[in-house]
Formats: sequence, C-alpha cells, structure tokens
Amino acid sequence: MINPVWLRSFCTLVEVGHFTRTAERLHMTQSGVSQQVSKLEYQLGRDLLVRQGKRFTLTDAGERLYREGRQIVQSLDNLEQRVGADPAYEGVVRVMSPGSVGLKLYRHLLALQRRHPALVIDYRFAPNADVERAVAGDEVDIGFMTTPSSLEEVSARPVAREPLLLVTPIDAAEPDWETLRRLGFIDHPDGAHHAGLLLGANYAEFEHVHQLEKTGFSNQVNLILEPVSLGLGFTVLPAHAVEAFDKPRRVRVHSLSHPVSETLYLASHRRKAMPNRVKTVLDEATQHL
Repeated sequence: MINPVWLRSFCTLVEVGHFTRTAERLHMTQSGVSQQVSKLEYQLGRDLLVRQGKRFTLTDAGERLYREGRQIVQSLDNLEQRVGADPAYEGVVRVMSPGSVGLKLYRHLLALQRRHPALVIDYRFAPNADVERAVAGDEVDIGFMTTPSSLEEVSARPVAREPLLLVTPIDAAEPDWETLRRLGFIDHPDGAHHAGLLLGANYAEFEHVHQLEKTGFSNQVNLILEPVSLGLGFTVLPAHAVEAFDKPRRVRVHSLSHPVSETLYLASHRRKAMPNRVKTVLDEATQHL
C-alpha cells in the first residue's frame, strides 16, 4: 500500500515544480521531501523523476502516479474536512421521548428545521424504558424521560417539570371522589402511574386505579382525551398532552388542592460527545419545556 504522506509530498512536488518551495509548503526540509520521493520509487520499483539539481522532470511512471495520485490526495483532503466538520445546522438529529413531551416539542423542532432545511429531525415517541434503551444503544442522540435512568451508559439530568392534570367531561364541575367513581377511568400506558401520583395526593379514598371502572383505553397520546370529551370517563395526563388536545372546550381541567408534577430528564450517552447539531436541537427544545 502506498504511504499517503509520501504520495502527498510527491504530488505537491509535481505541482510546485521545485524541491525547496515544496519543502516550505509542507513545512519539511528539502532532504525530507527527497527522501520520501525516493521511498516511493523504491516501493514501486520505478524511477518517478529525472533529477536536475533542485529541479526535475517526470518519467512516464511519475506522470501516471501523479494523475491518479492527486485524485487520492484530494479525496483524503475532502475526507479530513468532512470528518473534522461539526456543523450546527446540518445533519440528522435523532430524538425520542414519551408522547406528552413529544406533542409539545415536535412542532417547535419542525419549525427549527424549516429555518435550517439541512438539519433533519428524526423524532420517535416511546415510553421511558424504550427511550432509556435507545440512548444506551446509541440508537438516538438524545432522549427525554420522566424517570431517572438506571443504566450505567445513560446520563440523565433534570431539565424541567411537567404538571399532571385531572381532566373530566365538561359537565363535571366538582370532581369529588363519587363523581370520579361514577365517570370511570380512561386508561393509557402511563394511566395507573399518573393516577396513582395525582389521585393519591388528593383523594383519601384512593388506594389503586383498580378501584375505578375502566371505561376506555388508548395508547395514542393525542387521542386519550377524545373519549373524555364524549363524556365516557375521566383521565389523568401530563400538561403538554392536555394542551395539545384540539377540542379544549369539550373537557374540563381541574385544579386540585395538592398539585403534582413529574420531573423531565434529558438522557444522553455518557461516553459520547454531543455534536453541535444535537446541541442546536437541545437548545431549541429546552426553550419550550
């Protein structure tokens, strides 16, 4: 295999046409340039130059090596630039979060992409456990979770808090325990967890969500409030999911005596540096949390 350093010196020498000026351009000694060319000739078993003092002419082998070698040198230069580049507004950024946070952030990140079309947003909605595994496996660049991480590979730091809200049909003015029991619970993947936090802090009668009749279920965060709006039950959801519902006049959000919030954690791989494009997306995201 041809040594790329020797090849670069040879191609530069051909372009400059003079040993001394080539040495100056490459920050080498003249003898160093000459030695590298000689090593190339030895390796290839061909004379590449006909030397005339500090000047030279190319042999046929030298001309062939230069024609093909300069393309290789240029390709290596371009590769070095691409590898070393760390643009802030170009490339794919992979983000994953639970649905409520995603409903809040996704449209803002799309607006960022519209301002910088070379920045491509890849956003996935997933529960906390899937987010944690994806970050640990380097399947995403950053994740948002509502629980701290238990994995060594994942660094998770708190970045925001999101209130949990009790949401009933519009005609449920006083959400006492009997009203909730009569309405029934619209469940979702985090329903038991959210209900346990908020109802447990505000209703002495509450012990477990199984005390309530389940009158519906949806795993699509943007549809969980649809049955509530039709009077089919109540639910407990994070605030961002409630804010994203497109029929707010058909439901009622209640302020309870003891507010409860979830901590939102930013998850990233502990042993990977964060590229500038990911920092750009993270800065935009945290402005809206």
